[in-house]
Amino acid sequence: MSLFVIADPHLSCGTDHPMDIFGSRWQGYTEKLCKHWRAIVQPQDTVILPGDISWAMHLEQAREDFSLLEALPGIKYLGKGNHDFWWETAAKMRRFFEANSFSSLRLLYNNAYVVENYIICGTRGWFVEEGQQLTVGDVDYAKIVNREVQRLKISLDAAVGLREGDHKDKEILVFLHFPPIWNGFECKEILELLEAYGIRRCYHGHIHGVYHTPAVRYVGDLALTMISSDFLDFVPLRII
Repeated sequence: MSLFVIADPHLSCGTDHPMDIFGSRWQGYTEKLCKHWRAIVQPQDTVILPGDISWAMHLEQAREDFSLLEALPGIKYLGKGNHDFWWETAAKMRRFFEANSFSSLRLLYNNAYVVENYIICGTRGWFVEEGQQLTVGDVDYAKIVNREVQRLKISLDAAVGLREGDHKDKEILVFLHFPPIWNGFECKEILELLEAYGIRRCYHGHIHGVYHTPAVRYVGDLALTMISSDFLDFVPLRII
């Protein structure tokens, strides 16, 4: 059994939101993703999708996108991205998944799971460089950062709890949507938290159209791996 990861599928089966305006890699991207996924992922495998799952604006509109994911092999853990406007409370989403027989979908949010030889956890994070935000009105960036740091801490505490139980030898892997460091900007609060918990591997998406950057960047002992779908050319990345 293997563990895979790929962020930013940006599915739009129930909406009209073409992505090919962002470059040739996005032409026919849904078909490419499904083809590559089925070629390498087996039913007993696990795939983590850290955010920007669907362009839908509400759960019902996302039904077709979830149906597509349900039809693909493996168990899928969904994280939240900045475009996941369909996201509701965990209880409401679980009821929706159950009502629609989406039995292979899980939520990776304010929690942690044991998967294969790892413990997985994560949250959205936030790209808080103000010049990169397309927000309207006044935004309290410090409040946003504090909220996301607290959510990450809840997830890490859950992971530590699992490891202190019957999984002492398992590495904790963290999955974020936003990169904690990018292009000269860094979110020190998130990086400090990852260091405090001894995290050595973190995976993130969100960045598109940048294909020359190294797949893995290091901040001290922390390896940051880019897993945006277009960066991976829509091939889920196997975690070793």
